[in-house]
Amino acid sequence: MTNIPETGRTPRVQIRLVVIQILVLSLLGTLGGRLWYLQIREGQAYAKEASGNHVQQVVQPAVRGSILDARGVPLADNETRLVVSASRTDLLKMPDDGKGVLTKLAGVLSMTPAEVMEKVRLCDAKTPQPCWNGSPYQPIPITDEATPKQALQIRERAEDFPGITAEPQALRRYPSPGGSNTAQVLGYLSPVTDQELQQAQDTDSPYLRSDQVGRSGLERQYDKQLRGKAGVTRYEVDNLGRVIGEAKADAAQAGSNLVTSIDSRVQRVAEYELNEAMKEARKEWDRNTNERYKADSGAVVVMEAKTGRVVAMASNPSYDPNAWVGGISAKDYKRLTGKESNYPLLNRAIQGQSAPGSIFKVIPTAAAINAGYSFDGPYQCSSSYSIGGQVFKNFESKGYGPISLGRALEVSCDTVFYRLSHEEWKRDGGTKPKKKTNDWFYKTAHQFGLGAETGIDLPNEVTGRIPDRQWKQDYWKANKNAWCKYGKKGGSYAQQIAYENCLEGNRMRAGDSVNYSIGQGDTLVTPIQMASIYAAISNGGTLYNPTVGKAVVSADGRTVDEIKPKPRSKLPIGRKTLTEMSDALAGVATRGTAAWRFADVGWPQNKIAMHAKTGTAEVYGKQTTSWFATYTKDYAVVMTIAQGGTGSGASGPAVRNIYDALYGVSDGGAIDRKNALLPTPQKSLPKVRTDGTITSPKVSKDPAKEQRASQQDAGGGDQPQLAGTAATPTPENRDTRRRRRRGRGPGAGRGPGSRRTLT
Repeated sequence: MTNIPETGRTPRVQIRLVVIQILVLSLLGTLGGRLWYLQIREGQAYAKEASGNHVQQVVQPAVRGSILDARGVPLADNETRLVVSASRTDLLKMPDDGKGVLTKLAGVLSMTPAEVMEKVRLCDAKTPQPCWNGSPYQPIPITDEATPKQALQIRERAEDFPGITAEPQALRRYPSPGGSNTAQVLGYLSPVTDQELQQAQDTDSPYLRSDQVGRSGLERQYDKQLRGKAGVTRYEVDNLGRVIGEAKADAAQAGSNLVTSIDSRVQRVAEYELNEAMKEARKEWDRNTNERYKADSGAVVVMEAKTGRVVAMASNPSYDPNAWVGGISAKDYKRLTGKESNYPLLNRAIQGQSAPGSIFKVIPTAAAINAGYSFDGPYQCSSSYSIGGQVFKNFESKGYGPISLGRALEVSCDTVFYRLSHEEWKRDGGTKPKKKTNDWFYKTAHQFGLGAETGIDLPNEVTGRIPDRQWKQDYWKANKNAWCKYGKKGGSYAQQIAYENCLEGNRMRAGDSVNYSIGQGDTLVTPIQMASIYAAISNGGTLYNPTVGKAVVSADGRTVDEIKPKPRSKLPIGRKTLTEMSDALAGVATRGTAAWRFADVGWPQNKIAMHAKTGTAEVYGKQTTSWFATYTKDYAVVMTIAQGGTGSGASGPAVRNIYDALYGVSDGGAIDRKNALLPTPQKSLPKVRTDGTITSPKVSKDPAKEQRASQQDAGGGDQPQLAGTAATPTPENRDTRRRRRRGRGPGAGRGPGSRRTLT
């Protein structure tokens, strides 16, 4: 046999063996390096992370801080209740998704199974209330009104109620001290959502799944300060879930307390008087619509004139904020958000906007002076004013002859302002405006802060509207297509208007300027804007950002962060004009359109100088809106009632009664300091003790009831009053008060044929 050499194959095999050896050694080296990295270099970190798999966290919610009035009386605080909650995660692990457990739970809680199951379902666009709008991974409260017996049954029979807990929890409470509601100012809470958890996770104030979040009002504005920091205790557990030790514990930090400038007593008076004024307005007959006034909503603001701090803010219709505590029922949710209830969640003091009527006239007065006109005039106050064949009438078609701007404010003469605005419109070029127009009447309104937010420390404030040339152009662009599609030359009234707007709806017409000059047309303002303006006139011309929060005080009272008044701007008028205007507004209360509410019924003008302006705004398709704006050296009070009638007729009596309560003024004009609620603004802050308790005065449970009792003791009449509104024993004074309440007297109605329309 012949041996054949394998010299051709041997080198290749050797090379392959070498490559394989290198690969094996490389893999072993990589593996060894990785093991060294994990076990030696990063071993401690991974060991710590691995141990975390055997650590369970228990969250102790922080006690939310209280919201206090200026004297330390709680407007919002906490109370301990027995809360029964369900873990949706645990329920879904059961074969029947927990329906059997929830059915048994309903029997214990004296609820129907459907009611309990509705509580734990998740909210979405198709699911009506009640439902859960918080995180699906946190305990869902079924009821916060469990009795000790019910809670004991659940805890003793834990095997029958897996996923169900019954334990005491601190829940939000809105005590309504003295009957003051303050709902829209305070706001309400609801559970944190997953989206909010994600958005806040990298901030300095992250949420926990158990957190309740402020949704409106002060609860939302100061949520971060009020919420505090939840405590977290970490327990080490074995593989069976048994606790074998405590890893770490971070104590809960209670939220800070918010001291507000609200005085709960004045707040109660404001709410009561607004509600009474609306009820009385509904008894009055509207001669324009031949039906009673609807008076379907209203608002009132009481503001410190020198600081812009809000002493009281009421909005009607209102609601009970406690309805949100522990989850809201379907009935309550429908009532709060439905059209039939007229949306009580709205804070109409900062979100309600309407034409201001004649209380707006302080702006065109200032504008006329800035445009070079004399305050003294004289200006012709005729019963009507014609433009292009269209007649614009004065209020009740009255004429006063040649008068000054001051007298025009006193008697609220429309035709004086018609003439001034029309003259300025012509100077600016009329329907063919100059390239650079002065627009004094519009520019001055913006300088007064209108058409913009006031900056109040409450969420969702609206801006109102000043219908200047830019707004006119923007509005035309937004609506042109719709107008052109609907409009028809020679068609119905609405079609003809649409046709004209399609062609030249961006033009500033003479009628636009004329109506604007008396707070009509497309002008919209809010009560807080007008209160700020009249407060600025009182204090010498400084516009402040209105504030409700006065100070944030730590839970132990050691840290006080005062919220100081912030000046925003100055009114665009000199001191001489400001003095003349203020004198004229005092004349409104002594001899003008508001005299029958003050001077004629015993207001101590020589001791407490009252300044006022009435307003009756016309709204297309609705009844007139009542406005009443006033101020003293201490306060500005502005009230409005939608579809309520005239300013002095509907709002006047209520505003007078608020001042009576503030200063302790009786119908005869006597001042009783003991009966005065707040003759000067509150300056000092309440003290928070180191144990978290607050020094606050004793609060009457029912000031209205006490006042009625004092009236009976004094031989008073049958009209319910509030504490601080002086009881008057004489029949003559009682009758005077009744007349004020009913709105009888000059200007109580508006005759037909006096409506103003656009040219």
